[in-house]
Amino acid sequence: MSFSALGLAPELLRAVAAQGYTHPTPVQREAIPLVLAGRDLLAGAQTGTGKTAAFVLPILQRLAATRPAGDSRRRVRALILTPTRELALQVEESVRTYGAGSAPRSTTIYGGVGFPGQAAALRRGPEIVVATPGRLLDHARQRTIDLSGVEILVLDEADRMLDMGFIRDIRAVLALLPARRQNLLFSATFSNEIRGLAEGLLDRPASVQVTPRNTPTTLVRQVVHPVDRARKRELLSHLVRTHAIDQALVFTRTKHGANKLAEQLWQDGIATAAIHGNKSQPQRIRALTDFKAGRVTLLIATEVAARGIDIESLPHVVNFELPMVASDYLHRIGRTGRAGIEGDAISLVCVDEAPLLRDIERLLGGPIPSEVVAGFEPDRSIPAQPIRLRTGGGASGGGGGRGPRRQAAPHAQGRSRRPGRGRPAGRPGASVGIGNRSGQWTSLPGERTRR
Repeated sequence: MSFSALGLAPELLRAVAAQGYTHPTPVQREAIPLVLAGRDLLAGAQTGTGKTAAFVLPILQRLAATRPAGDSRRRVRALILTPTRELALQVEESVRTYGAGSAPRSTTIYGGVGFPGQAAALRRGPEIVVATPGRLLDHARQRTIDLSGVEILVLDEADRMLDMGFIRDIRAVLALLPARRQNLLFSATFSNEIRGLAEGLLDRPASVQVTPRNTPTTLVRQVVHPVDRARKRELLSHLVRTHAIDQALVFTRTKHGANKLAEQLWQDGIATAAIHGNKSQPQRIRALTDFKAGRVTLLIATEVAARGIDIESLPHVVNFELPMVASDYLHRIGRTGRAGIEGDAISLVCVDEAPLLRDIERLLGGPIPSEVVAGFEPDRSIPAQPIRLRTGGGASGGGGGRGPRRQAAPHAQGRSRRPGRGRPAGRPGASVGIGNRSGQWTSLPGERTRR
């Protein structure tokens, strides 16, 4: 099936073709006609399935078709709520990219930046607002935004918004909207809380489920490398040096663990950067820009800092430490294996993490292939230790034990970088950006913040 069979207007088809897309993804194929028909929608789709275009394209068409000639009221007609600043920016860039022919007015509203500039953008009368819940409520309380004319509401990555504690903010936003509107809810997973939210929000919704619940995309090759906790970093360095890993997003459980690993890898001569909640925005911009350009081989991230990050053509995800919650494993590995390009999810698992691995495999419904790397055979006599997360972000057990406080890696602190490994010659760097083929970044995700 081609995009032309979905009922999209010619200017949208031209915009899609200009981005190099010829065939819709499953979620686009199912969702676009339903949204065009004005139906409420409950969609189960993981990040990387093309879900942004699945709602942006039909929203643009519906707004253009019903836009009054010479409309001077300049009201917000479509509201898209996202869990993070970065996702908001990248969704809005998709609006601009696909809407070039219909000229919609759009803007983003998110925390961590100045309030007056956003208020000025709202005074210019955007039709489409892409926002994080907390900052949107700030504007509503200051009367810098009027939501009484919203015709279409989208909750994007609703499960992540609830995970980040935004349920009260979401309900407060809903109370400001008109009762008659179209509602679209997209979520990678469906907890009881998500289903309860959907029941109260959606009116006789159509349902789209493009990926079975709790299953990774088939484009992701998964493997577990058993290894002693003390040799995880050594094994990761080995995989990079032998080109088993070209470029990877590497997950640790804690901020302290991310800093410590980044420093050790720099000492191994591997270009590495860390992003987490304690990094300043300029530091995170620098790290992500260098990763996109291929100047950094390994980007070390915590779960919270990586929320909302979508890295186009990312070849590898590495679980240096398994997550404490099994469903987070799916969110982590879902950042590779996208847009028809295969990717690898590599987990370095020590004896301490055996219960966590069992939980993940139970969630997946089967075992993950396990391969012992020659020279890194685990010592079966080493007993398991409990995994303890200490206040302030450190961890013990699973390769993240408390260690002496050492100076952070030069790159991570934003100073001049020492020479290190980048992506091998002749291989382009990964393009960083959610739904953004250009890979441009203007802001970064961070911890949950209201201002």
